[in-house]
Amino acid sequence: MIKILFVCHGNICRSPMAEFIMKDLVEKEGLSDQFLIESAATSSEEVWNGVGNPVYPPARAELSKHGISCKGKRARVLVRQDYDRYDYLIGMESINMRNMRRILGGDPEGKLTRMLDYTSRGGDIDDPWYTGDFAGVYRQISSGCKGLLDHLNETGQIK
Repeated sequence: MIKILFVCHGNICRSPMAEFIMKDLVEKEGLSDQFLIESAATSSEEVWNGVGNPVYPPARAELSKHGISCKGKRARVLVRQDYDRYDYLIGMESINMRNMRRILGGDPEGKLTRMLDYTSRGGDIDDPWYTGDFAGVYRQISSGCKGLLDHLNETGQIK
């Protein structure tokens, strides 16, 4: 089982978009049984009294335009134990990566990468909370997820 955790600041826009885009990709390939795919936040500001906020409505709407549901998803906070639970912990931007290393206590096994590290572009995923460009972020994340799936195929991790 390949275990992937996508991470952004609040877990209401980019990381849940990545979670559900990746789930959709592996389902279409008939590979769902080989994956555990989830998402989390480096901040607790979208979690109140232990209950996370749902996916931000414009992010949910963008996923829906592509036939992808994120129903039931609630924000959750990244915890140190996630490092042992997942094979890949994928941040959306450099600030997420810094905060992930702090929360997780480092990256001794080299499990942390940025989403666009799996593309020829590299760099950070734009934050649609500020830009309002959910369609552009969808394209960036889709490219990263496809690149990640290609990487997993090329390295023989998918059976």
